[in-house]
Amino acid sequence: MKTAIMRAAAAVFVSLLAGLSANAQSDAQWPTKSVRIIVPTAAGGPTDYTSRILADELTARLGHAFVIENRPGAGHQIGMTAVGNAEPDGYTLGAVSTPYVINPALYKKLPYDNNALKPIFLLTTSPLVLGVPSSLPVKSVQELVALAKAKPGELNMASPGNTTGPHLAGELFQSVSGVKLQHVPYRGGPQSTTALIRGEAQVYFDTPTGIMSHVESGMVRALAQTATTRVPQLSNMPTMAEAGCAGCEFDVYNGIVVPAGVPAHIVARIEAAIKAVVTDAKVRQRFEADGFAVVALPGAEFASLLSKEVAKWQKVAADRGISPP
Repeated sequence: MKTAIMRAAAAVFVSLLAGLSANAQSDAQWPTKSVRIIVPTAAGGPTDYTSRILADELTARLGHAFVIENRPGAGHQIGMTAVGNAEPDGYTLGAVSTPYVINPALYKKLPYDNNALKPIFLLTTSPLVLGVPSSLPVKSVQELVALAKAKPGELNMASPGNTTGPHLAGELFQSVSGVKLQHVPYRGGPQSTTALIRGEAQVYFDTPTGIMSHVESGMVRALAQTATTRVPQLSNMPTMAEAGCAGCEFDVYNGIVVPAGVPAHIVARIEAAIKAVVTDAKVRQRFEADGFAVVALPGAEFASLLSKEVAKWQKVAADRGISPP
């Protein structure tokens, strides 16, 4: 009887060792199956666009499908909650953008915890462009500041809605420069651009794709880009800092996070795989042609940047009295 029990115990032990060995081998060979990338926006925006390029490249390079799963809504909160609640096994990645650092400043309680998400890699950034109507008698950021200070509250600042990127960029501009603008939210970006062209709004922080054709036609004057450093597509346009408004940087981030708890060796493999994609010359050229600046910032540095940005937006939200929509 004892011999039979010992044999059974030994068999169980061997089976456990085999399972552990198989799991370890599977982890070491990540990925061994398809990986999903949860995008907290609808299809078509910059976060979705950069994620799809990344997914296609990783699929081609690693031999397993990287599948985009769009989870839009609630200012990215639905998607981020799904990432935070996912199994920490390396088979769920999350795409993050600027709301990741702004939401903690706007909401007293989020359905997810930023600490439940581990930053892996910052792919790209893209700026907004500070535009004014061509009829407005200003040709620089400093001239706009002087005019706005001479007419406090008389210049209208358009946006696609409360707490959208253009709105927050405008609030940051007011906080740093000390000017007072009248915020006028419209139904969307195109309506805001039209208001600027018509002169209904005198200030609008627009996307490059939304504004540059109107700059080229002469209907709108671009004063500066909000990037920390000039993006290749706007190489002739000064940054806000270069235009005399340091501290007004508003970079739209596109990065990748995973659920906290993913084993370190899998995190390292994910980071290395993404780095290989983003630093590839052809991929870089594709991003830059579409107005993105390739940053290629690894996890630890990305995490440090995000922490600083959270603190920055907490201050701006408090100074400007910004509340959730």
